[in-house]
Amino acid sequence: MKGDATTGTRGRGGWRRLRAGVASGLAGLLVLAVLAAPVRPGELTPWAFLRLPVEALLAAAVLLALPARVRRPMAALAGAALGLLGVLKLADLGFSGALGRPFDPVSDWALLDDATGFLADSVGRAGATAAAVAVGLLAVGLPAVGALAVLRLAVLLARHETGATRAVAALTVGWVACAAFGVRVAPGVPVADSGAGALVRDHAARVRAGLADRDVFAAQVAADPFRDTPGGQLLTGLRGKDVVVAFVESYGRDAVEDPEFAPGVGAVLDAGTARLRAAGFGARSAYLTSPTAGGGSWLAHATLLSGLWIDTEQRHRSLLAGDRLTLGGAFHRAGWRTVGVMPAAVQDWPEGRFYGYDQFYDSRALGYRGPAFGYAPMPDQYALSVFQRRERAGTGRPPVLAEIALTSSHSPWTLVPRPLGWDDLGDGSVFAHAVTVTPGGRDAVRRSAAQVRAGYRSSVEYTLETLISYVETYGDDDLVLVFLGDHQPAPAVTGADAGRDVPVTVVARDPAVLDRIAGWGWQDGLRPGPGAPVWRMDSFRDRFLTAFGSRAGPAGLPPPRRSPGAAPHR
Repeated sequence: MKGDATTGTRGRGGWRRLRAGVASGLAGLLVLAVLAAPVRPGELTPWAFLRLPVEALLAAAVLLALPARVRRPMAALAGAALGLLGVLKLADLGFSGALGRPFDPVSDWALLDDATGFLADSVGRAGATAAAVAVGLLAVGLPAVGALAVLRLAVLLARHETGATRAVAALTVGWVACAAFGVRVAPGVPVADSGAGALVRDHAARVRAGLADRDVFAAQVAADPFRDTPGGQLLTGLRGKDVVVAFVESYGRDAVEDPEFAPGVGAVLDAGTARLRAAGFGARSAYLTSPTAGGGSWLAHATLLSGLWIDTEQRHRSLLAGDRLTLGGAFHRAGWRTVGVMPAAVQDWPEGRFYGYDQFYDSRALGYRGPAFGYAPMPDQYALSVFQRRERAGTGRPPVLAEIALTSSHSPWTLVPRPLGWDDLGDGSVFAHAVTVTPGGRDAVRRSAAQVRAGYRSSVEYTLETLISYVETYGDDDLVLVFLGDHQPAPAVTGADAGRDVPVTVVARDPAVLDRIAGWGWQDGLRPGPGAPVWRMDSFRDRFLTAFGSRAGPAGLPPPRRSPGAAPHR
C-alpha cells in the first residue's frame, strides 16, 4: 500500500510538472507571437512568427536585473502592455486589410459603429453582434492573458536565474549577428526583428501629428479664396443647368485598368461613350486621388466638396463644425436648389446641416419598398428615378445641384440588381424579381477571392450602365453630370499598394460646358486612359469654381500629376 501511495504521488507530481511546462511554453509562445506578428495581411505567413524579437530579449534582461519585490508588478505591467500591443496589431491588421492603412488611435474609434452596421447588413444582426462581442472580449482578455503570461515567465526566470541570464546573453549575441549579416528565415523576413518597438514609435508619432494637425487644418479651412465671392460671380458658366455630382461606390482606377476588371468595365464605358455621343453628349475623363481607400466614403465626399484634404475622422469632425464654403454651398449662393440623395443613410444624418441641402433624401424619404442588396438598401436605378421624378420632372423650377451617393457597388458584392425599364420601377417592389446573385452566393464570408472580385466587377458594371441609361433617358441640353469614384475597393480586391486614384468624368450635351474645361487636358470619352491627368481630389472644388465662374481663379493651383511613364496629354 505504501508503494502504491508513493507511485501515485510521483504520478501526480509528474502531471503537475508537465502542466506547468506546457503552461510556461504557451506563455512564451504568446509573447513571441504577439511581438513578431505582422500588421499587414500580405505579410501574415508562418515564417513571420519564426523571428526573434529584440523586445523579448530586452524585457527578459530587465526582469532579471530587477529586485524580487519589484519584478512581479513590473512583469504584470509589461504583460498588460503586451496585450495592448496585440490589440493594436489586430486593429492595424484589420484596417490594413479593409482600408489599406493602419489604425488611427486618435480618431478611428468612431468607425466601430459603422463597421458594426456594415457587418449587420452583410452577415446579419446576429453575426454582427457576435463579432462585436468577440472583439470586446479580445480587447479585455488579451491584456489580462498577457499579464498572466509574463508573470509566469518572470517566475521561471527568477527560478533559473543563472541559466536564464546565460541564455538571454547568447540569444542577444545571436540577434546582433543575424542583424549584422542580414540573416533571413524567408525572403523579406529577417531573423532579427525589432518591429514591435518600431510600431509603437510610429503610432506615437501619428498621435502627436494628429494633435498638431488641429492647428494646421484650422489654418487651411480659413484660407478659402472663394469664401466671400458674391453669388452673381459664381458658376456663371452653368446658369440654368441641372448639375448632378454622383459618387460611384468603390469605383477605383483598378476597375478600368486591372486586367481582370478592365475588359468588362471598359466595354461598358466604351459602349456608353458611343451611345451618348449618338445622343449628342460629350464626355471628358481623368483621375482624382482620393484621401481614402477601401472605405470611408464620407472622407472623399467631404474632400471633393470642401476643397480640403479630409483623410482622418478628426479633420472630418473639424470640417463639419465650421462654415467652409462647399461646392453645394457655392451653387446655393448662386441660386440653385441643392439636393442630397443618400440611399444608405438609414438614420438621422446631422452632417446634412453642414452641406446645407434644401432637400435631403435618405433611405426613408426615398420610399423604397423592395429588397435590400447587401449593404445597399436599394438599387441605384431606383434612387436616380426618385430624384428624377421629384426634382427634375417639374417645370418652372430653379436649376438643381444634386449630390448623389450610388451604393449598389458597395461591398460585399453578393447581390446585384438587374436593370429594369425606368417607367416600371414604381415603389421598388418590382426589384424582388430582379436580383442577380454573384458567384459564391449570398454568403459574404465564405466566398473565394476570385468570387469577391467577380462580384465587384459585376456591381461596378451595373452602376455605370445605370448612369449611362439615366443620361440617355432623361438627359437634355441642361443636364451636366459629374460622376466619379469615391475610393478604390479594399486591398482584398486590388492587392496591396494599389494607389488611391479614382476615375472622374464630366458629361454634357451643351458644348459650351466642355469648352469651359478644355484647358484641363482631360481625355475624350467615359474611360480615362493610362496617360490621363491625375489631380488630388481636394483641388477639384477650386478648379471647378474657377472654370465655371466669372472671376479669375486663385493663384497657385498645382499642376495635374500624370501616371509614371505617361506621355504628356496634348
